Amino acid sequence: MPHLSLEYLTAEWLSLNNRFEPQTRQFALSFFQEHASTLAEQFYIAMLGDAEASKYLSNDDVQRRLGASMQRWLSNLFSSEDEASVTKLIAEQRKVGEVHARIDIPLHLVLRGARCLKNSFSTLSTSGFPDQENQRVDAIRLVSETIDVAMEIMGQAYAISHDRNSRAEEAYRLFAITQNIANEKDQQRAAVLHWENQFMFEQAVGKSGSALPRIQASDFGLWFRHKGIHAFEGSVEATTILDAMETIDDVIVPLFGSDMEQIDRQSERVALLHDLRDKVKSILFHLDSLFDQNNELESGRDVLTRLLNRKFLPVVLNKQIDQARKQKTSFAVVALDLDYFKQVNDTYGHQAGDSVLQQLALILVNKSRSGDYLFRMGGEEFLLIAVDMDKTNIQRLMEKLRESVASEPFRLPEGNTINITISAGAACFDGHPDYQRLLRKADDALYEAKNAGRNRVVIA
Repeated sequence: MPHLSLEYLTAEWLSLNNRFEPQTRQFALSFFQEHASTLAEQFYIAMLGDAEASKYLSNDDVQRRLGASMQRWLSNLFSSEDEASVTKLIAEQRKVGEVHARIDIPLHLVLRGARCLKNSFSTLSTSGFPDQENQRVDAIRLVSETIDVAMEIMGQAYAISHDRNSRAEEAYRLFAITQNIANEKDQQRAAVLHWENQFMFEQAVGKSGSALPRIQASDFGLWFRHKGIHAFEGSVEATTILDAMETIDDVIVPLFGSDMEQIDRQSERVALLHDLRDKVKSILFHLDSLFDQNNELESGRDVLTRLLNRKFLPVVLNKQIDQARKQKTSFAVVALDLDYFKQVNDTYGHQAGDSVLQQLALILVNKSRSGDYLFRMGGEEFLLIAVDMDKTNIQRLMEKLRESVASEPFRLPEGNTINITISAGAACFDGHPDYQRLLRKADDALYEAKNAGRNRVVIA
C-alpha cells in the first residue's frame, strides 16, 4: 500500500483551504489557538471515560505530555497556508499515524477522538458567530473537512506501518524458532534437564526455597519466554509449558525449606520432588510436541493431511480475486464437509477418524487440478479453491468428486472398511472484492446441502 503522493496531498490540502474565505480560516485558527487547551481537555476526558480507550491512556500521560501535544496539533492544523507549511503538516500527520501503529492504538479509537473534536468545536463555536450563522456553518465545514483529511493521512500511514510491523513480527517469530533449528530442540531439552539437575543438587545440599534456582530464570526459561513463545504463540502446548513453569516457581519451589519436623519434612520433600519431576516431564513432552509440529505448521501445511492450513487462505483468495478482476475470469470456492463424521469418531475412535481424514485428503488431491488450492479448515471441514471455474463446470467437477468419495471404501486401522459421503457448497466469484462474502456464500450453500439430506452439492 504505497503512500498517496506528497504532491497530491499538498494540492488537496491547499485546495481545501482555498474553498473557504480568509476570515473563516482566520476564525478557525484563532479559535483553536484560544481554545486548544479546553478542546484537548474535553478530548482526553472523553477518552479516559471510555473503557477501551483508557487502556491506552492514563491521567499521568495526559498531564505530562499528551495534552500539550494535542494543543500543538490542533493549532498547527489551521496555521498552514503555503505549500511548504502544508508539506510539513502532512509529514507530521504521517508521523502521528506511525506512532499510533507502533504503540498499537486501534485505529477506530483515533477516529472516535476525531469525531469528539469535531463535536466539541461545533458546540463551543456558537459564541464566535452569534449573528452570522452562515459563517459559523462554513467554519464547522472547514474544521470537519480539515480533520478528515488529517485522519485520512494518519490512517494510511497507520495501515502501512501496522502492516510493516506485522511482517516484522512474523519474521521475528520465524527467526526465533528457525535459527539453528537443527539442534534447537536438543539444546532446549538439555537446558531443561540442566536446570532440573542443578535444582536437585542445590536442594540436596540444604539450600532453602528462596535460594533455589527458578526455572523461569534458567536458560530454558529465558529462551522460552522471550523467543519460543513467539514461535509457538497461540498453541495449547505453549500455554501448558508456561503454566508448568509458573507452578514450579510459585508453588512447588517455595515449599522446599518449610519449618516442619524433620520426619515430616523428609516425607513432604519426597512428594514435592515427585511433583516437580512430573512438571518437568510435562514440559519436555509438550516441548517435543511443539518442535515436531513446527516444520509442518510453519510451512503452512496441516500436520495430519498435509493440505494447506487456513494460515495462507487470505493471501490465496486475495491473489485469486486480483487475478480474476484483471483477466475477467472466474473461480470457485467450495466448502466441503464429511457427513456424520462424529459417528466415525464415536464408533471407531479418533485414530480411525484421522485415517478417514487422511484418505479423503488424498482423494481431493487426486481429483482436483494442479492449479487448484486445497485447505483443511479444521476438524472434518475442507475448502477447495478451483481456479478458472464457472457455475456449470464447478457443478460437474463437484458431482464427480462427490461420487468418487461415496464409492471409495475407507480403510480403518483395524482392517475394516466403511463408506463415507460428503456435502459441498460452492460459490463462484462475481466481482465483489471482499473474499469473506465469497466464503459466506459457500458456507450458506454447504448448510443448504446438509439440511437437504447430505451427500449432495449445492451451488450458491
